[in-house]
Amino acid sequence: MSRSTSARANRRGEPPPSPEPLPSPALDSHTHLDIVLGERPAGDEHGEWASDGDVDAEIAAAAAVGIPRLVQVGVDVPSSRWSAALAARHPHVLAAVAIHPNEAGAADDDALAEIDRLAAWPRVRAVGETGLDRYRTGPEGWAAQEASFRAHIRIAKDRGVALVIHDRDAHQEILRVLEDEGAPEHTVFHCFSGDAAFAKACVQRGYVLSFAGTLTFGNAGYLREAAALTPLDQLLVETDAPFLTPMPHRGRPNASRLVPHTVRALAEVTGTELAELCEHLTRTAQRVFGTWEEGAP
Repeated sequence: MSRSTSARANRRGEPPPSPEPLPSPALDSHTHLDIVLGERPAGDEHGEWASDGDVDAEIAAAAAVGIPRLVQVGVDVPSSRWSAALAARHPHVLAAVAIHPNEAGAADDDALAEIDRLAAWPRVRAVGETGLDRYRTGPEGWAAQEASFRAHIRIAKDRGVALVIHDRDAHQEILRVLEDEGAPEHTVFHCFSGDAAFAKACVQRGYVLSFAGTLTFGNAGYLREAAALTPLDQLLVETDAPFLTPMPHRGRPNASRLVPHTVRALAEVTGTELAELCEHLTRTAQRVFGTWEEGAP
């Protein structure tokens, strides 16, 4: 996703109802609450996208269905600052900060320096989403994307935090860069989009695969095959909200409170009892991102 598409994606009909709560807590490993709740005023890098009350209500709605842990993800300097500040004040939220690959061509050294600075904040636990996108960006932008990706990898390793990867139509290029640079200890493929063969390649390298609502789509058999062969301790689940809304609400605005739809689909695909899967997802998230709040369920 990119900010240029956020306004359109955030106005796709009425929000769906919340699903039945999960039997055990899980999480949303990748959400964009700033976009879910509306964009900042045009040209205002320091304005908030939504009130604290609206943000807190959205987080509470997720917790009410068994999603008490969120990772809020930045895609540029302003949204990364907002994400880091939200995580600093809210015990249910951790943050990831980065320049999105589709924004890489407009970023400069100062932007990367700010991402590095934010990555040192105690509750910023990942650098991302970063990576390569061969779908929205043409060949003229690929060199800038790769340079940005490499810089983000180095920041993640220097700061000792996870790396969250955006990979669109660039599977082998992503692996090549990771092998060149050396992947951080914890590397997550956000919204995993590969087939079973690519999943095997990632699993063999120790990477974590995070599945979004696309797993539930009728035409996504290849994703279900990929998920089925991924070890439970290398699985995460996410929304990428407000995008990629799971069935049965595809095409309407997504939100963290809709994660249970994807968790239930993942339990069916992996043949895992639902509560057991929730526990595995939580343990994996805490291994990758560290702990959220003390006393969390």
